[in-house]
Amino acid sequence: MSNIKALNWRYATKKFDESRKLTEEKLEVLKHAFNLTATSYGLQPLRMLVISNREKQKQLKEFSMNQEQVESASHVLVICIEKEVDEKFIKTYFKRVKHIRETPDEVLNPFQNFLVDDFSSKATEEIEAWARNQAYLAMGTLLTVCATEEIDACPMEGFEPEKYDEYLGLREMNLQSVLVLPVGYRSKDDMFSTFKKVRRPLEEVIIEID
Repeated sequence: MSNIKALNWRYATKKFDESRKLTEEKLEVLKHAFNLTATSYGLQPLRMLVISNREKQKQLKEFSMNQEQVESASHVLVICIEKEVDEKFIKTYFKRVKHIRETPDEVLNPFQNFLVDDFSSKATEEIEAWARNQAYLAMGTLLTVCATEEIDACPMEGFEPEKYDEYLGLREMNLQSVLVLPVGYRSKDDMFSTFKKVRRPLEEVIIEID
């Protein structure tokens, strides 16, 4: 399936076929896609929970404005941000760069020191807003990969993060939930699957500058 055809095929699935589960191979694709998503400075201030327990999904549905797709999906992906992006977090990233690329310290240290100084001067709220932006980048990557893999998905902001965090024990992991993505396969009686795409005309949203 071509990329454009795949993006036309996808829609925000409202009802999943509960009898169909994603294979481990499909899940691995989504896990790797999440891990390979672009993030600012490459710091990856993100983690992702993969939930496939129906009882847990039923409970999470209550914290998601009772949206049916949370319970009926094959899996629920919860994109979280790290609550502490500090000197230790940044230096761990650069240790990883050195190990994988064998980059010498004299090349890495100036950029590492810049980031440590820059983040130490930011307010907690500013770092959180920055991390949230990275979560949306990851969501975009996942939605595109889902489309090309013919996996149905429904991106969601409509949930209660505090209740998710408490129920899933995210606070103990220094994480905060930001976005939810139920994935699986559309139900045959989901009427939204037949709706035509509604988008502004291309010439209205694209500005070409010579």
